[in-house]
Amino acid sequence: MAASGTTGRESVVIVFPEGFAWGDGDGVVSDLLTWVSREYTLPPLYLTENGMAVDDHVAGDGTVPDMERIGYLDGHMRAAHQAIGDGVDLRGYFVWSLLDNFEWALGLERRFGLVHVDYPTGNRTPKASASWYRQVIRNNALPGAAP
Repeated sequence: MAASGTTGRESVVIVFPEGFAWGDGDGVVSDLLTWVSREYTLPPLYLTENGMAVDDHVAGDGTVPDMERIGYLDGHMRAAHQAIGDGVDLRGYFVWSLLDNFEWALGLERRFGLVHVDYPTGNRTPKASASWYRQVIRNNALPGAAP
């Protein structure tokens, strides 16, 4: 793993596992949060820009069924919840991103957003993951999780 250190004066620590890629096990999130919390004296943690690039398309019925993204987010949120249960002071989780956008590494080839953007027209279509995430927020719980 790689990390920037802290002297106690910084308010941000950037940590990432080497070779981290989409599709890695959900346990990576829990293990990473637990490790960094154990190894460093930190302010409260926030998991930011957590999402996955998928080649999403609008289906014939006008929906964007991105079930792979839902599985990814669900697994990572459950892992974050596990880390909290293990004593990690995790205060926030931010999905990347709201809208499909240009990515430096992938250009317009893959999509990260909860909302599909038709680049030529600018039309926006909420994906299945947007509906799923809305329910998570509304219920303040993951589907099937104990309240």
